[in-house]
Formats: sequence, structure tokens, C-alpha cells
Amino acid sequence: MNTTSIKFNRPKAAVLRTLLLTGGLCLGALSVGAFSTAALADDGGKGLQIATERKTRDEGWKDSESKTTMVLRNAQGEESTREIRSISLEVANDGDKGLTIFNEPKDVRGTAFLNHSHTGKPDDQWLYLPSVKRVKRIASRNKSGPFMASEFAYEDLSSFELEKFKFSWLRDEQLNGEAVFVVEQVPLDEFSGYSRSVVWIDQAEYRARKIEFYDRKNALLKTLVMSDYKQYLNKYWRPLKLQMTNHQTGKSTDLLVRDIEFGKGRTDADFDTNALQRSR
Repeated sequence: MNTTSIKFNRPKAAVLRTLLLTGGLCLGALSVGAFSTAALADDGGKGLQIATERKTRDEGWKDSESKTTMVLRNAQGEESTREIRSISLEVANDGDKGLTIFNEPKDVRGTAFLNHSHTGKPDDQWLYLPSVKRVKRIASRNKSGPFMASEFAYEDLSSFELEKFKFSWLRDEQLNGEAVFVVEQVPLDEFSGYSRSVVWIDQAEYRARKIEFYDRKNALLKTLVMSDYKQYLNKYWRPLKLQMTNHQTGKSTDLLVRDIEFGKGRTDADFDTNALQRSR
């Protein structure tokens, strides 16, 4: 299939509209091609140890499917909603693959986003727009742009991979009555919209509870709060509510997740670029 690059106007750093997926964050002192295990270690190593445990506890789920309601909220509090279906595939020795399809409303129906996360190189991302019937590849330098007018950026939709960050433990503290680790993640991608992020991880289950994202001028840009966790297969925890607030614009986006299923037998064939058009 022929693909073309999709480009977005990169906003000024003071008003960047960028973000996670639940883990993917990045910065820009090093080249994208300079990912290395050596770059991950902080002075004491505790930050990397915590991040490694967080990653290890979420391995082995194979594949999953879910339905999500996306709630977009402007600075005046006015809301609009979108209905999304997502499938994911765990990949050995690399990042995960994900396909997101918009079902409602009518103006975005059939839009599909495909993400191939990687550990040692930039992610591959494509967007299918039914209005032009073309698959467009998203360039690495444009992944800090907003995803479908939400407060989540394309880079936030990547799976959480240790090789993408330098980690530093900052402190232990209490968050909503729970003991948490506070860890700083500095992305190693020069095209990231973030200088760093600060993550609150509960000490009981190593689940991310809150993430603060800082723009390229190191000003607080957004905060993601993850709640209503539910355990699946007696091992894997998933937040059913994700609330992203942009402090610089006053806008916010909620993701309300439901109907998560595992072991649906998905394969690589479900995550090639042809799948974008087949997903309608």
C-alpha cells in the first residue's frame, strides 16, 4: 500500500499540546537513534529498578481488545464524546502493537490509528482518514501533535518501554492514602514534546497513578490521573478511567475504558497497514 507522510504545524513550546499512553514520554538531548541500555541508569539505579519492576509485572498478556468512550472538554467545560474500539498485541523483544478505530460520531467514523512501538528505534505510526481514503504515515518529528483533537499526543499512544527513558527516583510519599514511589522519566527522543515527566507509582502493585508532563521549557503542561483499576487474569491491572488535563489551555480529555478482553487470538496480520482500511 502506498503511504504518505502526515505533517502537523508544531506549536510554540509555551503552548505545546502533547502527551502518554500510558507510558510513552520522551525528550531531546539525545538522538532518536541513540537509545541504549546504558542511558537508562540514574545515579543510584533505584528509578530504573522501579520502572523495570513496573514493566515486568505487565508481561505475558499476549493480546487484548477494549471499548472506550473519549470525552473532550474545552476550557469552558463544553463536552463532546467519541466511541473507540482498540486492539493490542504484545510483541516479544520489541514494543507492542496497537490499532484504534473510531466508531462514533459520524464525522470521525472509520478513522483508524495504527501504532508499532519499538525499543531501539522510533515508533512507526499511521493514520487512516476515510474522507481522503488514504493511509498517512506520521513523521517522527510530528508525534508531539494532538491525537484527534484530544489532550493526548501521538507519542502518548506508544507502549511503555524502558529503553525510551532515563529514570531517576525522586522520593517516596503518600498519594490519596497510598504509599507511592515518585520517579522522573526523561525521554531520549529528540522530537518529544516533553522535557521530562514525573510518575507516581503505587508501591503495592507498581501501577502508575499520576503523571505530570513538562514541556520543552520545563513548565508543567499536563497531568494524567489513572483510577478505577481492575485486575484481569489474576495478574494484569488496567485503569478504567484516565483523565488528562492541560494546564496551559484549560482543556481536558477523559478516557472511560470498558469491556476489556484478553486472549482473542490476534496476530501480526491484524496490525499491518492494510488493517487500517479493513477495520471500518
